[in-house]
Amino acid sequence: MARVVIVMAVVLAGCGPIAYVSEVTHRAERSIDAARTAEAERYAPYYWTRATQYLHEAHENAAHADFQGANRFGRLAAEAGQLAEQEAIAAKQDPKRRPLDGKPEVAPAKEPR
Repeated sequence: MARVVIVMAVVLAGCGPIAYVSEVTHRAERSIDAARTAEAERYAPYYWTRATQYLHEAHENAAHADFQGANRFGRLAAEAGQLAEQEAIAAKQDPKRRPLDGKPEVAPAKEPR
């Protein structure tokens, strides 16, 4: 009976890292790679930044052995990566959906002297 309890404790303690590898290493990083391929850094900077920062936070939580937090941030990173990819693809097709590039198209308020 004692062996069964010990085996169960070891198995249950090992589930955190296994779920982390599945959720973060595979799903989130694939999602971010797909967003990178779609040029999300240029066309969907909000979701791109969100995805990469969530992934960074997931890795940081895992380094502190907080696998529950790492899995949560991994899921958020994967979702943001998917949104970044979708937004980037839409922005490539429709120029109106592209982010501002910092160059105003309106005349300045005053003429320079």
